[in-house]
Amino acid sequence: MALADGACGRTEGHAPDSLVEALRQHLGGRERRLLGWERYSRTAVLLPLLHREGSWHLLFEVRAQTLRRQPGEVCFPGGFLEPQDPSPEAAAVRETCEELNLPREDIQVLGPLDVLITPWRLIVSPFVGVIRDPGRINPAPGEIERVFTVPLGEIRAAVPEVHRVHIRVQPPDDFPFDKIPGGRAYPWRQVDHPELFFEFQGHVVWGMTALILDHFRSVLREVGS
Repeated sequence: MALADGACGRTEGHAPDSLVEALRQHLGGRERRLLGWERYSRTAVLLPLLHREGSWHLLFEVRAQTLRRQPGEVCFPGGFLEPQDPSPEAAAVRETCEELNLPREDIQVLGPLDVLITPWRLIVSPFVGVIRDPGRINPAPGEIERVFTVPLGEIRAAVPEVHRVHIRVQPPDDFPFDKIPGGRAYPWRQVDHPELFFEFQGHVVWGMTALILDHFRSVLREVGS
C-alpha cells in the first residue's frame, strides 16, 4: 500500500511525536516472557541428590494413591508456584521441604536445568540439589506414598523406551471454518510428542519426569560424572 506524500519523510529518522521514544523505553525495560504466558501454569521441581552407600543417588517420590492428580505415579519433589514464592527455585525448595519434611538448611541447590514447556500449557522449571542429611527424610503422609533412590551409575546406563504421541488440532463444529483458507480442509499442523519410559526397581518413570530425567542424564554426560 502506498503512503501519502510526505508520510515517509515524517517517519524516517524522526517521529513527529513521542510514540517511538515511548516504545523504546517501554520495550527496553520490559521483561520478555512467553507469548500468552498468563495462560500457562508454572511449576518447579527439584532433582534431589543424596550420598549413600559410597555413591551418589537420585531420589524419586511415589505419589499417594489418594491424590486427585496422578495418583501412584513417580515424580520429583515439586509443585505449583505460590504467590509467596519469589522464584521458581524457591518454589522447588519449598515443595521439597514440605513433601519430605526437611528443614530449608538441608537443601543445597546446585543450579537450574532447562525449562520444560509442555503442550498442555505447563511451564516446568527443574533444579538440581543435594539433600545434606538424608536421614531426616520423612515423606508427608497423604501426599507421598514412599520414596526410593537410584544410583547415578544406573541412571546413566539406563536406556529409555521411546514412544510417540500424536497431538492434533481438532476445532469444534462451530469453529468459523469459512474465515480461513481451505475451510474444513485446512492443513492443521500435527505435533509428535515423545514419551519416554524408564524402569528402576520395579517403578516406571514416564511423562514430564522422564523428559526431565533424560535431560539431566545429558548434563551428567557433559560434566563427565
